[in-house]
Amino acid sequence: MKTLALEMSTARGSIAVRDAGEALFDCQFAADRKHSGAFFENLEQCLKRCGHPEQIVVGLGPGSYAGVRIAIATALGLRPATAAKLAGIPSICALDVEAGEYGVIGDARRQSFFFARVKEGRLVEGPILESAPELQTRLKELALVIYASEPLPQFPRATLAYPVAGRLAELAREHASEILDAPVLEPIYLREPHITVPRAHTAFVQTR
Repeated sequence: MKTLALEMSTARGSIAVRDAGEALFDCQFAADRKHSGAFFENLEQCLKRCGHPEQIVVGLGPGSYAGVRIAIATALGLRPATAAKLAGIPSICALDVEAGEYGVIGDARRQSFFFARVKEGRLVEGPILESAPELQTRLKELALVIYASEPLPQFPRATLAYPVAGRLAELAREHASEILDAPVLEPIYLREPHITVPRAHTAFVQTR
């Protein structure tokens, strides 16, 4: 099955195409807000070179909310034109590493961090939100290799590693029996969405 994989959850984005395990396309690029155009430029080249995919796989994070949403929106936009199946896989399952089992940590903002454990390409624990002291205590008790996709000076044990689209496509093939065609995809939320209700404004009435 020809699979297009889109990964935009970190500062290093990537696009890949795999067909029965054969690598047809691979590219990596800066994926911050200033360089989001690189994603669409590389995607255009990918589609011209490889044609329509039969399946589109998106990395769901956790990570950059904007980046993951761009990838999801793109996949949803391509689906009607290509009739491709749509699937989502946690980005942290697709780190470009050789370890079969590992831990992943990341900055969850608001003075908190997340921890997750991945085994053989599957998310088996987390993501769990913890404070810095709580996570430091957890890591002391773990024998796992630990990765992060951004520098975290508080956790010098963590090795920098990024998810890659090629690995997403490989996981989609390896776990094909577990992956269903998804009508919609959502990023992995570390917290419940926070909605701020605007305060009511009193109308100004001018009297004569």
